Amino acid sequence: MSSSIRDINLAESGKQKIEWVRKNMPILRSLEEEFSQTKPFSGVRVSISVHLEAKTAYMAKVFAAGGAEVSVTGSNPLSTQDDVAAALVKDGLNVYAWYGATKEEYQQHITQALGYKPNIIIDDGGDLVHLLHTSKTELIPHVMGGCEETTTGIIRLKAMERDGALKFPMIAVNNAYCKYLFDNRYGTGQSVWDGINRTTNLIVAGKDVVVIGYGWCGKGIAMRAKGLGASVIVCEVDAIKAAEAIMDGFKVMPMNEAAKYGDIFITVTGCNRVIHSDHYKVMKDGAILCNAGHFDVEICLPELEAMAVEKKEQRKNIMGYKMKDGRWINVLAEGRLVNLAAGDGHPAEIMDMSFALQTLSAEYMVKNYSKLGNKVIDVPEEIDRRVANMKLKSWGVQIDELTEEQKKYLNSWN
Repeated sequence: MSSSIRDINLAESGKQKIEWVRKNMPILRSLEEEFSQTKPFSGVRVSISVHLEAKTAYMAKVFAAGGAEVSVTGSNPLSTQDDVAAALVKDGLNVYAWYGATKEEYQQHITQALGYKPNIIIDDGGDLVHLLHTSKTELIPHVMGGCEETTTGIIRLKAMERDGALKFPMIAVNNAYCKYLFDNRYGTGQSVWDGINRTTNLIVAGKDVVVIGYGWCGKGIAMRAKGLGASVIVCEVDAIKAAEAIMDGFKVMPMNEAAKYGDIFITVTGCNRVIHSDHYKVMKDGAILCNAGHFDVEICLPELEAMAVEKKEQRKNIMGYKMKDGRWINVLAEGRLVNLAAGDGHPAEIMDMSFALQTLSAEYMVKNYSKLGNKVIDVPEEIDRRVANMKLKSWGVQIDELTEEQKKYLNSWN
């Protein structure tokens, strides 16, 4: 099957990127070695729709080492790295993605990735699942099941399960301890600020940063902002999370109020129209807006476009919108994921854990899909703990074990 990529001649640069992350992903290296021997995916067709950069590419190669026939596409048009895509094609994988794809091209690439009847899908945001349940339903009989990487995707899957629409089992990888405690918190926390800092080249210290959404991703972003010297304001709709933000040392207020104070706004809710026209009216001149949620609907760009009297690119990945009163409001990376559309995504050591969960969960799915039912299931605890132990081993860290006497004590009631 032929691939659809930008330029095969970029492969050498992509190969260097993949090799760099491979050196910094010891868990996946260990699994690559194991899978090369055990071949758990022999005869299995795997379709992957995840942000197509070096770490995703290495995960795809681990699946291939395990015997899988692998097809890869992106999960965001602005996060695909063309040289990485080319390197995967050189290695014999099927790839359908390029940077800056139009909406129509992006849809075509996802469709192509499903074109050879996958048995396992690895999704990031639910695009593969959605396509399979709408315009590609004839492929469902071939699907054993799959894994979902993100909070947004799991929200969509849960809605499908609730409505009785889900046609195969999906493992909620995002809900594993070794995913959200590390990837969502530390990975997002670092990579979002990497993207903002490299794009703006402005200092964070002394600024008012508004973090909209205080889930695990929001916690990580706020924590890193505080460490960079910012004064942090949190906006929430959940009273428990708002109380947590206050006890973590942050101010909490409604967005209508926070809009007046923020220098940098970061949306991380998974919801739509989080920043809209009411907020644009009162924002400071020079306010910077960016999104760390999965889809580009959190910042309402159509309303900003309608209000602007002038639109101008201020710097690469920064679009300025001039208001009638002369104020400029700046949006990073078209309101798409700032850490990937304007950066390289999460650090390799973090994605090592997340993608280990993906590959091991997929192996579990291949072995058990027939008895799982058409529902969203958690990552088995033994997989979660295996990844944690592998991570500690990679650090050279040992921990205590309960004695038999202690186990007996903890499991008794008198």
